[in-house]
Amino acid sequence: MNGTIPTVIVVGSGPTGLLLAGDLATAGVPVTVVEKRPQGIGNLSRAFVLHARTLEQFDARGLADELEAVGRPLGRFRLYGRLSLDLSTLPSRFNHLLVLPQYEVEKVLERRALEAGAQFRYETEVTGLTQDAQGVTIELRGPGGGSETLRAAYVVGADGMRSTVRNAIGLSFPGRSVIRSVMLADVRVTEEPGELLTFDAVGDAFAFLVPFGDGYHRVVCWDRGRERPDDAPVGLDEIRETTRRALGRDFGMHDPRWMSRFHSDERQAPAYRVGRVFLAGDAAHVHTPAGAQGMNTGLQDAANLSWKLAAVLKGHAADALLDTYQAERHPIGRTVLRSSGGIVRAAMARRPWTIALRTAFAAFLGTVGPARRKALAQVTGIGYRYPAPRGSHRFTGRRVPDVALAGDARLHEAMRGGRFVLITPEPYRAGDGREDRLAVERWASDRRTTVLVRPDGYAAWAADVADTRAIEAAVAAHVG
Repeated sequence: MNGTIPTVIVVGSGPTGLLLAGDLATAGVPVTVVEKRPQGIGNLSRAFVLHARTLEQFDARGLADELEAVGRPLGRFRLYGRLSLDLSTLPSRFNHLLVLPQYEVEKVLERRALEAGAQFRYETEVTGLTQDAQGVTIELRGPGGGSETLRAAYVVGADGMRSTVRNAIGLSFPGRSVIRSVMLADVRVTEEPGELLTFDAVGDAFAFLVPFGDGYHRVVCWDRGRERPDDAPVGLDEIRETTRRALGRDFGMHDPRWMSRFHSDERQAPAYRVGRVFLAGDAAHVHTPAGAQGMNTGLQDAANLSWKLAAVLKGHAADALLDTYQAERHPIGRTVLRSSGGIVRAAMARRPWTIALRTAFAAFLGTVGPARRKALAQVTGIGYRYPAPRGSHRFTGRRVPDVALAGDARLHEAMRGGRFVLITPEPYRAGDGREDRLAVERWASDRRTTVLVRPDGYAAWAADVADTRAIEAAVAAHVG
């Protein structure tokens, strides 16, 4: 560490913490990441899917093409055996799922954070936290067992389900366990599955299988009749049998490099902000793996919070802007808990009437286009919107797609560096020292709408007709 005093301390170096640290460092905010694990990206991670909205966030940071080159796109997947969902109709450049292990995401995000100047403290554990009106002090235990304190203006707990930060600020984590004794394993197979992502549920068992691209496949399976404690040994024979029951065959699994059990909870912190301390990712919300929304939701938390912290710390916005993190992200976390829980409960259905309901729901999604599009928009993240003030333009709070701009440019390219983007048909100069945080662009078409896009890709303000005075007022209010 070079001795720079951090303005923000991020606790946890998973995808959420890494994206947040990289954004802050790119914005010129001194940031230190505290991580209790040793340095080095592990390859035994649970998440393995990036959704469209997350890929859009990576594109706005110049990272999507690199991840696309490593992962494997999936344009269609099956649900409940019969329902096949086509992602090619998504209104996004990324009209697919990208299958790749979480550790590949972490590699890219860690490199970006380091190149931007973020500092890392590995093998360092948070043992206490206090805050006052001026800042936050955290107590640390380093790799040699020694104690020290570190102080910053703000702290973000991105330290997972058992968050030390959340416990230190006295927040509860209400909820319950939904599934117990879920088995995980990384295995080789002698018979390649016919689909990139294989999932099904039969009776009391479900399983899904997905390749890592390095010769191993991740298998996740569960048997209602064999629920055991998380620390109970896992055998390959048990995994094979459960997979055969759910998928009809075990694909010749062999040579496991890792096997484990875990229980899946649905929990959400009542607040994502307490004073100068914030929660993000699994520290704020956990849910079942159904829909592969966990890592993606945490990354969206980070994208929402990072630009707001940078704006406040650099004097471009009042502290009240940070309260919108709770207002915008907490309802979405609650929705994700409900949607992922609904998927897994439907997959676990065993009574005749619940099975019939699941069959009817699958048929409904398969035949009713608007319902199917809404469901896909929610799971992939592109359908969420944030609250807008009464009387706002209909675009305000909505995700702005990667629209074409004049000069053969794209919105996501203009956003790089964490900038606001003003898309307007009217002449306007950023001026007044805003050049580093506001890009002014024109539509590639003859569209007349003016839109001010936030650094996280949502519309801060819009108008069908706007003169220079109205644009300046909007820029002053949102960019500072």
